[in-house]
Amino acid sequence: MSHPLFRESPVEDFKQECTVLYTLLDSLNQADWNSSTLFKHWTPTDIVIHLHFWNQAALMACSQEAQFMQLLQQIQESFAQGTFANFEKSRVENRYRDLAEVWYRESLALCEVWQTLDLKRRIKWVGPDMSLQSSITARQMETWAHGQALFDGLGLIRPESDRLLNIVYLGVNTFRWSFLVHHQTPPEAMPRLYLVSPEGHSWHWEASTSSTSSTSTETVRGSAVEFCQVVTQTRNIADTHLQVEGEVAATWLAQAQCFAGPPEIPPPAGSRYRQERPRVV
Repeated sequence: MSHPLFRESPVEDFKQECTVLYTLLDSLNQADWNSSTLFKHWTPTDIVIHLHFWNQAALMACSQEAQFMQLLQQIQESFAQGTFANFEKSRVENRYRDLAEVWYRESLALCEVWQTLDLKRRIKWVGPDMSLQSSITARQMETWAHGQALFDGLGLIRPESDRLLNIVYLGVNTFRWSFLVHHQTPPEAMPRLYLVSPEGHSWHWEASTSSTSSTSTETVRGSAVEFCQVVTQTRNIADTHLQVEGEVAATWLAQAQCFAGPPEIPPPAGSRYRQERPRVV
């Protein structure tokens, strides 16, 4: 399998992701903070509370494991009771601009802790244990994916960079998971993937299988940004310019899910897009 090199510092990439989002949050007025986005009608307040809560959980998982296991039990109980959204909000006191400041400051503090640890270290999480590097990439993915709703809602295009490679890898590595979570047998090999990075580089993955005849026409080509939008379920594949050839490739991107948890249904075609609306300043 041919593919681009890993990024040198996932911590720095997460930090950059947070800085890009913080710059947007710093520009919000009161009306913006209370406006609904196209993601489940969440407001910017809801989104930043969610990001802050899970950043704090990630910090606890790698520095206070016993306390994290107690938090995990509370999370599981609130999920079972259908009260998790309220549980999240109860754990985060700040709102609006103060919320943005606390989230960003503590995101940078989380980076400082990560930089002292071995990226191969295994840590507890809501699903299976994962390496610290995977945890960092997951936090970047969450920040990027939820941030998409905020940029979309304000009619803005996010400044991207090749830090996105981490999320592309996550999309590639969850190819089998995207079938398993739907109780389907994963195909023998992933389709060939040919992407153009935000900085204009060519990223590609070649299928590796003992039988190439069944996958020779299975390909996905296009923008790395749009690929990440699909695997994070911030866009329906029909709302992108990705070129998809083959049944496996089409099925994969119709249900791709690069995050853990129960099977999620991607947004319907035409339901998630960059809005064009005037802002009242």
